[in-house]
Order: sequence, then structure tokens, then C-alpha cells
Amino acid sequence: MAEAEAVPRPDAAGPDGDGRGPVARWIQADRVRAVAVVLIVVALAWRAGIATRGWFSQDEFVIAAQALDSELTPEYLLRTFNNHLMPGGLLVAWLMVRAAGFATWPWVLLLTVGQAAVSIAFYRLLRSLLRPGWGLLIPLCMFLFSPLTLEATSLWVVGLLMLPVQLAMVLALAAQVRYVRTGHWRHLVAVLLSITFGLLFDSKALLIAPLLYLLTVFLFTSGGAPRSLARATVRHWPAWLALAVLSVAYLVFYVHQPSGELLRPRSVGEVLTFLGDLIGVTLVPGLLGGPWRWTYAGDGPPLADPYDVTMWLSWAALLTLVVVTVRRRPSAGRAWLLLLSYVALIAGLFAATRLGNVLSPLAGMVPRYVADVVVVAALCVGAALLGRADAEEDDVTAWPVPTVLREPGAFAVGLIAMIMVLATIGVGTLWSIARFGDNWRTKDGRDYLATTQAELAAAPPGTVFLDSIVPDRVVAGYFWPDNLQSHFFRPAERKPVFVTEAERPSTFDDSGRIRPVAVEGRKIVPGGVPDCGHLLAGGRATRVPLDGPLEEWPYVIYFGYLSSGDSTATFRLGEASREIRLRRGLNQVFFQLEGAGDAVQITVADPKVAVCTNAITVGKLVPGS
Repeated sequence: MAEAEAVPRPDAAGPDGDGRGPVARWIQADRVRAVAVVLIVVALAWRAGIATRGWFSQDEFVIAAQALDSELTPEYLLRTFNNHLMPGGLLVAWLMVRAAGFATWPWVLLLTVGQAAVSIAFYRLLRSLLRPGWGLLIPLCMFLFSPLTLEATSLWVVGLLMLPVQLAMVLALAAQVRYVRTGHWRHLVAVLLSITFGLLFDSKALLIAPLLYLLTVFLFTSGGAPRSLARATVRHWPAWLALAVLSVAYLVFYVHQPSGELLRPRSVGEVLTFLGDLIGVTLVPGLLGGPWRWTYAGDGPPLADPYDVTMWLSWAALLTLVVVTVRRRPSAGRAWLLLLSYVALIAGLFAATRLGNVLSPLAGMVPRYVADVVVVAALCVGAALLGRADAEEDDVTAWPVPTVLREPGAFAVGLIAMIMVLATIGVGTLWSIARFGDNWRTKDGRDYLATTQAELAAAPPGTVFLDSIVPDRVVAGYFWPDNLQSHFFRPAERKPVFVTEAERPSTFDDSGRIRPVAVEGRKIVPGGVPDCGHLLAGGRATRVPLDGPLEEWPYVIYFGYLSSGDSTATFRLGEASREIRLRRGLNQVFFQLEGAGDAVQITVADPKVAVCTNAITVGKLVPGS
């Protein structure tokens, strides 16, 4: 028995004889990596939780309706949506809408996978570019928990645009770093493939090309501006030539695609206001944990609306960080210039293409416009704090500390102050994210659809609907015709039956409840035939005046009548006409007709049938009581 007890257990030690399992050894091998993985998982879980609170929004209803209305053809994939050429995004939308419809979790899963890919790729970029150590977690957290990128993981149409572009940007930056260091052509090919991938989802990926040039000039050269530009241009000219060819080819292709008219700013003041809001109100506070307060913007993502005090404090904190890092590490100035240059590119792009309409005063407070800047900002902050991995150590210079600050007490106060600043930024970030989630959970479109689905389930058989628009808070009027109910309900589980003519049609009110149709608009003038009004008989065309003129428009017409028999009739409004069915007795019919004029003309097909009417209204459909 003693011999048996002396035999060691096989699992008492790991393969290396240290008694630790594979997970413990993996953590011990690189603790920074282990913490980074935990941070990525936490950020993904939090973002997914916020996304599940929300639902579809305006643009998403439109894309979903268009996807169900289209075959998977080159014409569909190459159409532009709000001037975005996004064949990759439209392909994903086409597949997802057919597979998932209005269900939430498949879209949240898709966005979470996309964010995970970007997060992992960004951490790998940090490890490749910057000096190793715990400091890598600073730019990583700055990217993972940025409130400015919440739209990309909450609103799937924004995610289809931004997440692939962010991934393409990170992959292209990593490949460019390897190309600059080694000169191997395979890394240049990886750069081109990464940008091409991004261009499949949004034209904004074109900005990756100048970003790579700026990265090379500012972080991989030294000396003054002329020398840096010349060295970067000459040394890596194959890359710039390849990027120029790719960019020009894409632009030629883009301008030959059908698209909406590009907007133009209306004044210099409009541009300056936009730039002040985009950089001063949205970007800088957002990089330091803001905006802390959001403005409700309907079913769409909220707008940045920081408090004045916190906005100015964020500016002060950023300027302090710039001064401290530049004094500590001279190359930090080049990192900040890289960030400034890319911000100028983004601001110039949107100032030239997103101003000149009624929403221009709000454009500078839209966080998604600077979502990709967060990637560049986090990278530049890391470069300013840590320096490049392959930089010489003498890049760091000693900063003389005043005598009064060398005292132990002063050092302790400074350390406590720094911890408090970092804690404040962290708490502010968590507060901004939480308030975004509170705002995002309010969804009029979700409530409207839920009500209509319950109403349709309880509606009697044979209930039919005349097509009308959904409320503006669900899909805005400028999306017409995709704001029509017949478009909106295409992905829904229960779909209304739409007709263009019916005796007792229904419609939905603003809350989504089923109501009988009524018509508001121009009425006919009273007829002169006693106990009849206007007499329609003998197969002759009878002109019936309206109480006012009507412009060309798709109208709904209410026609109440008393008929001596069954027949058909031709109803004309200006140049437009429609054949309708008439039944014996006192009846009514609603139908749709697009036309214009100051009178209607009715011809009963059967000359033996006489019809009396004094109740015709031409106008818009409204819910009745």
C-alpha cells in the first residue's frame, strides 16, 4: 500500500511539469494579450446588449423593402443608396432580410461578429506597430469602448457601411506597416485587397489610400516636411502608383453609376458651423468619453449634445495630452499631425457632400461621420504615448521636472490627479454608452409594427387595405415610395392584403390600429336633379364639377351612388381614367387614381342603367372612425 501511495498522479502536473493547465499557461505567456481578450469580449457583450434594445430604423425599412422587391442582379447590387455604392452591403442585406425578416437577433449577431473581427485586427495592429507592454491597452480601450462607434454596432445599415470599412482600414494599415518595413510585394497586394474589400461596402474606403500615405510620411520618416514627403514618395513609389490606379479606376466606375444629386454647401457660415460641431462638439468630447448627453432623433441614432463645461474640459484634456506627449517624445508631434490630417480629410469630405439641405444644421452632431476617425485617433494616441516598436530608444527625451514637483508629496498628488482623470474619462465613457442605450430603446417603428401585427391577427377574413403611407416617425416622407405601407410590410410575418378598389377598405391609423377608410379633399358641387343630385344615364359621359381644382397627384376617390342595376363605369380625372364596378342599389366604392383637374367625368357602360350621385370626394386617404 505504501508503494501505491508513492506513485504520483498523472494529472498532478501539466505537460511542462508546472502543475498549470493550458489556459493558465496561455495567460502567463502573455498577460497583456489575455487582458486584451477579456476587454474585447466585455466590449462585444455590452455592445450586443445595447443593440438588442433597439430595432430597425428608417433607412433599414427602406433597404429591407427594396431587397424583397428585387432579384439578386448586378443592377440591384450596383445601385446607390443615398449616394453610397455598397454592393457588399446590399448583398448581405438581400440575404439577411430573406432569412431573418424583422427578427432582431440575427442582425445583432452579424454586427457582433463584424465588431469582433475589427477589434481583433486592431489589437494585432497595435502589437505590430507600437512598443509592447501594458500601455497597448490604452489605445485598445479607446477604440473598444468609444461612444462614437455605437451606431456601427446598433444600427445594421450603418454597420454594413462602417464595420467593413473599419476592418479594411485596419488590415490595410497593418499590411502597409509590413510593406514599409520589408518592401515585400505580398504586403502591397494585401493593402490593395484590403482597400478593395472596403470599397465593396462604401466609397468612404477610398480615404484609406491617403491615410496610408500620411501614415508613412508621419510615422516612418524623419526630418522636415519636404524631406519626409520626398523620402516617403520616392522610397515607396510602387505603393502610391498602385493605390492611385485603384482609386482612379473606382472613381471612374462610381461616377458612371446612377445616383442622386450631390449636395453643395449653401454658404461659408454653414461650412464653419458644421466643422465646429463635427470636431468641437462631437469628435473631441467623444474621444475622451463624451458626449455624456444625447439628443433624441426619432427612431434613428441619437445626436451628440455634450454639456458646455464637459466639452471645454475635454478640449483642455486633449491639449494637455498633446503637450505632455510632445515634450516627452518628439515623434509624438508627428502622430498628432497624422490624426489632424485625417480629420481634415473627413471634415472636407462631409462638408462638400452632406451640407445644403434642411438637415445640415444637425450634420456635425452625427457620430457615425467620425466613427472611422476613432481607429486613427486610438492608433495615434498609442504612437504618441508608446512610440513605434522599431523606433530607436533615443527617441524619448527627458523632460526636466521643476524642483517643487520632485518632492514626494507633489509626486503623490500628481499621481492621484492622473488616476482621477483616467477614472473620470472611464466613468464618462460608461455613462455615455448607458445613455445611448436608454435613447436607443425607444423605437416607434417597433411599436407601430407590433400593433399592426396584433390587429391583423384579429381582423376578420376578407379585410383589405388601400395603400397609404406609414407615419413619418416610422419612415420619413422623403423616402417615398418606400414609405408606403405596401413596401413597409414586405418583411413582416403578417402582411395586409392591398387592393386598388374596394367597397369597404381599411387602413392603419398612426398608432397601427385598423380603421375604415375615409377621404378628405375636394367634393363635387351639388347636383340639380331632385332626389338624385347628378344623374348618370344613357351611356353618355357626364361632367361633374368639383368645388376646386386639383393638381396632378395620386388621389383616393370616394364614390357614393344609387344604381338601378349592375354595370361598369369609366371614371375620368383630367387625362387619367379608370374603370370601376357598380352594383344595384345604394352602394359606395373607394379607388385610387392619379390625375388633375377641376371636374370628374363619369360614363356608365350600360345605357339601361341609371345612377344617381351627390357624394364624390377626391383627395387623400385618412383613417375613419
